[in-house]
Amino acid sequence: MRISKGGLLVIMAFLTPLIVELRTVLSWFGIRLSVVETGALGLALIVAVLIWAMWPSNGDTEAKLA
Repeated sequence: MRISKGGLLVIMAFLTPLIVELRTVLSWFGIRLSVVETGALGLALIVAVLIWAMWPSNGDTEAKLA
């Protein structure tokens, strides 16, 4: 893992208000997101962070993820 489990938890906790506030900021520019779209965006960001965190840091694709 590229980051500790505690650090990953902090990133996930930071993403929650960021996603909610992003919806508010986008509405100022006339871009409306439904709750489902916001959830999908949040899920995509969380999955992207998890993939980054689990990817081997040295570029070795055969390294174990555990």
